[in-house]
Amino acid sequence: MAAGGKSFTGRGLTDCAGQPCYHERMNVIYADVLFGLSVFTDYLLCLVTARFCSLRLRRGRFLLAAVLGGVYAVAVFLPGLVWLAHPLCQLAAAGMMGLVAFGGEENLVRCLAAFLAVSASFGGAAWAVVLRQGAAPDLRLLAAVFLGSYVLLTLLSLTRRKRAREHRVEAALTLGARRAVFTALEDSGNCLRDSLSGRAVILVSPAALRPLFPGREALLELSDAVELVETAGALPEYRGRFRLLRCRSVAGEALLAAFRPDGAELDGKPRSDLLAAISPEARGDGFEGIV
Repeated sequence: MAAGGKSFTGRGLTDCAGQPCYHERMNVIYADVLFGLSVFTDYLLCLVTARFCSLRLRRGRFLLAAVLGGVYAVAVFLPGLVWLAHPLCQLAAAGMMGLVAFGGEENLVRCLAAFLAVSASFGGAAWAVVLRQGAAPDLRLLAAVFLGSYVLLTLLSLTRRKRAREHRVEAALTLGARRAVFTALEDSGNCLRDSLSGRAVILVSPAALRPLFPGREALLELSDAVELVETAGALPEYRGRFRLLRCRSVAGEALLAAFRPDGAELDGKPRSDLLAAISPEARGDGFEGIV
C-alpha cells in the first residue's frame, strides 16, 4: 500500500518508459513501513520518558499510544488529510499519545513535558540523518539512529537515578499499630527543627501519610496548617499530638502542621528525635519526604 506525499523513496515502476519525465524519482511512501517505524519509535519515546520520570513501565499503554502515533503518521499522507501536518495538529496528537501513555500519573504535566522533550531529541537525531543522507534516508539507518538515541537517553536516565538514590533513605513512621513506609530525600540544607523541643523535622507529603490515618485522609488534604491542627486537636485520638511549626524558606516564612509519631526509622535505624511535618512540597522525583 502506498500513498502520495513527501517520504522515503524509490524509483517508479514506469522507469522503462522512454519519456524523460518518467526517469524522475518519485516520492512514494509505503504506509505499512511508515506505520511500523512510527510505532517502533513512539514506543521507545514512551519508555524513555517513563524512565526519566521514574514511572512504572505500563507497556500495554505505551504500545497503545505508539499505535495511535502510527495511525496519525499514516493519516497525514492520506488524500484530503494533509492539514493534519499542521504544527497544532502535531501538538494535539502528541498530547493525546501522552494522555494514553501517562494518564493517571500524579505529575501528568511533568510527564507530558518530558515526553515532548524526549520526542524533540529523537526528532533532532532524525533530522541530522535527513540532512546527511538527503531526501531519501535509509529506513534501516533511521531505525538504528532511533535505537541508538533510546540507548543513550536510557543510560542518562539510569545515571541520573543512580546519583539521586545515593542521597535517599527509606523512612518509616508508626502511629499506634499503623505504619507508613516511603522514600525520603536527604537534604543537607534542611535545618528545620522544632524550636521548643529541638527535635529534627522530616517533611512528608500527605499521600505518604495516608496509611497512618485510615478513615481520616481528608484531614491530610487541608491546605491551611492552622485549620489542620485545630481539626486534629478536636479528635480524641489525635488530641495533643499535632502542633504548628514555623519554618523559613527562600519563599519566606510559613506554618506547617506537625505531629509526633510513636516511632520513626531511617534506613532501619530508629530515630526518637523526629517530628513529622505535613507538606505537599515534600514530594518529587521518586521521593515523598525530605529529611
